[in-house]
Amino acid sequence: MWIIGCDFHPSGQQVYAVNQEGGEVVEQWLQHGESEEVDKFYSSLPPGSEVGVETSGNMRWFERKLAQYGHKLRIGDAAKIRGKDTRKQKHDRRDAEHICQLMLKDDFPELEWVPTLEERDLRQLLLHRHKLVRMRAQVKNQLQHIALNQGRQKKWQLWTKTGQELLRKLELEPWTARRRDDLLKLLESLNGYCEGLDAAVEQAAQQRAEARLLRTHPGIGPVISLAAVLTLGNVGERFETSRKLVSYLGLNPAEDSSGKRRRLGSISKQGSSFMRLLLIQGAQTAVRGDAELARQYRRLAVKKNKGIAKVMVARKLAVRVFWMLKTNKTYPELVRMRGSSSHPVVAGKETDALSERPASSSGRSRI
Repeated sequence: MWIIGCDFHPSGQQVYAVNQEGGEVVEQWLQHGESEEVDKFYSSLPPGSEVGVETSGNMRWFERKLAQYGHKLRIGDAAKIRGKDTRKQKHDRRDAEHICQLMLKDDFPELEWVPTLEERDLRQLLLHRHKLVRMRAQVKNQLQHIALNQGRQKKWQLWTKTGQELLRKLELEPWTARRRDDLLKLLESLNGYCEGLDAAVEQAAQQRAEARLLRTHPGIGPVISLAAVLTLGNVGERFETSRKLVSYLGLNPAEDSSGKRRRLGSISKQGSSFMRLLLIQGAQTAVRGDAELARQYRRLAVKKNKGIAKVMVARKLAVRVFWMLKTNKTYPELVRMRGSSSHPVVAGKETDALSERPASSSGRSRI
């Protein structure tokens, strides 16, 4: 069997291959694109060979090609791989050899969980919807700007039928009118795209039991629930405690401590920025459906500011997501759980009252 260390780049890859049976070593640069070098190299290897790479984007085609030739792809943690190399000399050939040697010594820091191609494709659905929603928000902001310049402050009412009629009837200079008309057409088109994507997300979330479970919590809708399932995987196997999940999402404070001095900074912002953003957005809806979260949010917003309060609620949402997925319990069941002898996972008489009835419509979230 061949063991191949691969330093992957968009334009090509450096490989360092070792034949475990004969001891033969091959070093080669394989050009990507229209060149057939990748196919010739991997098709010449016996099926079952192992290829190690660092975590990298834009390599889905490479995964399919290795599966086509019957080879096993092993994806390693880039930071841990680099940490195992003490030399300061770094180039493509040395990186490929370093990966290969780690695999030969059975010391390759392989990722514990890698989403399937289907799950990564569903991530594209969420990402595509997110990008189009942001584009729609930018278009709306520009239309609001045009209306404000005409002395019309309608805020959310500008998107009603009456507001749209008012916007179309504004007497504007030629190029300002052209801008308004183009933006209105673009807004109508984006609304159609977003509605279709919202329906697709809703359908995908309904097909997954874990997503349906998470949606019982106020503030967690189809987008957040589906993103959590696709980002976190099997929570019980990947994360020992809720703190590790919070750290994985970058919602824990950065720390620079030494000796008796302990210094905490802002959140680390490591991990999935998209999942972190969704939790912060969901926090704004969760405080309207959970009285205990609302009380904690108001207290911290007065003491610090609303931004810090939103991050606090997002962190608590992440903790609750962990316990709901690990224990397979819905939100009403979760509020009765106790995290310790003195502190419940979700505390308070107000939330106990909420658990006796389904979440109100104000606590439901589109995301």
